[in-house]
Order: sequence, then C-alpha cells, then structure tokens
Amino acid sequence: MGQVTWWRGGIIYQVYPRSLMDSNDDGVGDLQGIIAKLDYIASLNVDAIWISPFFKSPMKDFGYDISDYRDIDPMFGTMADFDELINKAHRLNIKIIIDQVLSHTSDQHAWFEESRQSRTNPKADWYAWADPKDDGSAPNNWLAIFGGCAWEWEPRRQQYYLHNFLKSQPDLNFHCDDLRQAVLDNVEFWLKKGVDGFRLDAITFCYHDEQLRDNPAKPKDQRQGRGFSEDNPYAYQYHYYNNTRPQTVGFIEELRGLINRYPGAVTLGEVSSEDSLATMAEYTQGDDRLHMSYSFELLTDDFSAAYIRQTVEELEASIGDGWPCWAIGNHDVQRVASRWGKGESNTDLVKMLNGMLFSLRGSICSYQGEELGLTEAPIEFEQLQDPFGIAFWPMFKGRDGCRTPMPWSKTATQAGFSQGQPWLPIPAEHANQAVDVQEMDPYSVLNSYRHFLAWRKKQTVLIEGDIEFIDTLPAVLGFKRQIDDKTMLVLFNLTAEIAYFDLGTLALSSLTISYIHSEHGLLAGEVDDSDQIKLPPFASFFADLS
Repeated sequence: MGQVTWWRGGIIYQVYPRSLMDSNDDGVGDLQGIIAKLDYIASLNVDAIWISPFFKSPMKDFGYDISDYRDIDPMFGTMADFDELINKAHRLNIKIIIDQVLSHTSDQHAWFEESRQSRTNPKADWYAWADPKDDGSAPNNWLAIFGGCAWEWEPRRQQYYLHNFLKSQPDLNFHCDDLRQAVLDNVEFWLKKGVDGFRLDAITFCYHDEQLRDNPAKPKDQRQGRGFSEDNPYAYQYHYYNNTRPQTVGFIEELRGLINRYPGAVTLGEVSSEDSLATMAEYTQGDDRLHMSYSFELLTDDFSAAYIRQTVEELEASIGDGWPCWAIGNHDVQRVASRWGKGESNTDLVKMLNGMLFSLRGSICSYQGEELGLTEAPIEFEQLQDPFGIAFWPMFKGRDGCRTPMPWSKTATQAGFSQGQPWLPIPAEHANQAVDVQEMDPYSVLNSYRHFLAWRKKQTVLIEGDIEFIDTLPAVLGFKRQIDDKTMLVLFNLTAEIAYFDLGTLALSSLTISYIHSEHGLLAGEVDDSDQIKLPPFASFFADLS
C-alpha cells in the first residue's frame, strides 16, 4: 500500500491505553506500556494503531472528557513519551491514529471555565448555551445518551448549556467561527507532531439545531439501541435536531482541507445517527470529506448471515466512491466473543469472526484482545468504573466488561499487566487465554490471527477488490471479492453445525486457503463430486474462481 493510500484496506488495531500495559505499576496502562508492546502489535501484521484518548482529563468519561487537547494526562505519561511512541511505531512501520473528541470538552477545560462566567466574555459563545423557557425549565426535550435531560443550569449566566453525554461534558458551539478555528488548530498541533490520522469521536454531534426544535417521539417498535440500550429513554426520540445536522458536512470539508496539507494523514469518523449507513455514505463522498467512517451497525447483538449481508449491501449501494471501515468490537460494546458467541467461548467461532471481518471490503478496526478471543469480563456492581453502567445497572452493565486489562502471562502477577492492583479486575479465564499461553500453540486464536493477516497482505483482491454477495443457505455468509481479472470466493459457516454450499455455475481454479478446526490449523476445504463444498462448524473458506 502506498504512503498516501495506506489506509485503504488497512487493519487498524485499537489500543485502550488504560488496559494495554502498565509500566509504572499504578494499576493503569500508559504510553510507556504501549511502547513496550509495540513489537507485539507489529507481530500481529496490522497496519496502524488507534489509541483511545490519553489527553489531560478529569476522567469522568475515561478520557473522552478532555480538559487540554494539547497535553498528556500524567496518568499516561509525558509528551516525551508520546514522541518516543510515534518514533518507535514508525520504525516498525506502524501508523499512529489518535482519538479526537471534537464535539465536547470537559467542564474543566479552560474554554468552558471562561465561557460559563458571563454572556459577554471572549468565549461566551464557544459552547451551546440557551435561555430557559418562561417557566425556568430546559429549552427543549433533548436527552443525553448517558441518561436524563441534555441541559444543565449555569447560575452565573442564567442559562442552560447542552451536554449530549455527561453533564461534565459540555457541547461546543460549532456555529461559532472562532471556536471552529480553535478546534482545527488543536488538530494541526498533532499533525505537526507526526500522527498519521484521527479517529473522530462522536463526529455527528458537532452541530445542534439553532432553533432548538424538540426532537419528535419515536414509536415503541422503532426503538433501537446503537451504542446505548433500548431501556435508555434516549431511544424514545428521533434525534434529528441535537445531532447529524446539515452543517456538519461543511465542517468536515474544512477539516479535510487541513488534513490534505499533510499527505498520508487520514480521518476516520465514528457515526451514530438515525440512519448511520446513509450518514457514513454522506460523510465519505468525494475526496473532500472523511477518508472513511464506521458505525455501530455490526456492533449489535444481531448476528446472522442475512443481517451482515443486508448491512454491508445497504452501505455499498449508497457509498459511491466513499470508503467504509468495519468493526465488530470496541471499547463501548460487549466483547464479540460473548456477544455473538451467546456467552459461549469458542475458539473456532472467534477465528471465523476475525477472518470474516478481515475479508469485508473496507478498512478494519480490530479491538485489543480480539486477537486472543477474549470474552466479556464479569464485573460486580461495586467494581464498576463506567458512569454509564452505574446509571443503568442492572439492565445495562456498562462498558467495563470489555475494557479489562490485557492478559500477557498466565502465571505472572495480574496476568503480567501490572505489579499493582489493576483499575479493573482481570478474570481467571482471561489469564488462561494469555499471550504467553497462545504463543506456544501454533493453532491458537492469536497465531491464526497473525497467519491470516500475513496471508491477507498478499491478497490484493481482499484489500482493494469489490464485493458481491451470493445466495447461500441461512447458515452461510458468502460473497465474491474481485479486482481486475481475479475473483475470490469467500464462505463462512456461522453455525456450530456442518453446512454446505453448492457451487452451481461457479468453477474453482484452485483452493487457496481454508481455516477450519483449531486442532488442524490450515486445511483445504472439501469439495465433493457434486460440486458441493462441505463447511465444518465455523469454517472459513477461500478459493480462486476461474
């Protein structure tokens, strides 16, 4: 992949810095911990790492509440550590993507401290402020994702400020030209540092409706959770006016104009909207918007060949020359091994899921621990750290179960993550799946992940080719990837039963590879005389078509 288009079809490994590796034994992962594990990350054959926020923050939302966009939180280290991280990653040919939370700040950010003092200070309109209704109540019916009203009273201004997340995360006012320029200046600070791109958190939330119109109610049968649970009152509204406003595209184009001055730098937008697939397409159209975007559409409980096909086809039909990015796990949702494994840990299932994800058209985000097949960790209420989980317990247990520390060594203290007490507990079953255990097993999830990505790097058709789904039995997800005169047939058995695929008019030219059982490693698939492919449980099948 060339320097400028390295991201097209690239594999991006998400690092949650609190939980990767703790270098100073305070129980929290840090930048030196990431540096210590860069050789391991390089061994996975990924192209880039996306690092969740490490900026100065009161940590009310674990770094997604930034109090200084240009400084490192002491919990994670220093700017010198970050410089060392970038330099070592680049020596290992790993790109560095960092989170940017542009829509809101911490209430401890200097901008907000100034803005809240009066209606006449220089930053008075840098945040989304509004007068109360005549009866003193909130300006409208908008709700916050983390529960309750999206407005908080500020007595000094006798106004409410908007917060789409926690009340300690006030929303910036992107209708203000000076604010937008300040945001772009912060982004450029990191470009000058040498970062290779940005994952744009909550990018759909930058703008709000200036008329402050009420969001309409959503019928019960339309309520879906995408990044939040369906028992959250947030699901009761169509969020037409508090996010995904038309002006966002204009800001994205301003941002892209800046990014284009740094060749090779890339933008990845996190999209959450009423029609996320349509918004992904809109935000990535042409060469003056985001390079790529991803949504929560494959971060759901729904797991079937029909659902995956429908989701990908819907995006492909609308994205035009835009570019998708797919993920089946991240720091906000239950781990995929549990979510799609229905609570059962199955190494063959996990290998198949990784192979399926890495075979879709687009770039890919893979969350730390997915290369080990980690399951959701059980967290007791008194161990919870996540304010989202504390607010919605017990129906929604929060996001801590997917954020527990990485297990590096089965027998070491705290599984090799830290000599201190870790910020979240490490379950015994994770220690059994530790890196050192899986390193010794050539057919482990970890080694299958490495082998697959090493093989994928040589398959241009999987990195750049088009995708076309084919009709199969319900158990099987099947599609063709095609580039120039090369076509590859790709099949996944999503079930624990043997499944079959009839080749029909398709003709195999050669069997390329097939991941089947962990105890067998890599095997050629079985094709019988009737041109029927037999797929063992959770098998993945790849073959060139003549």
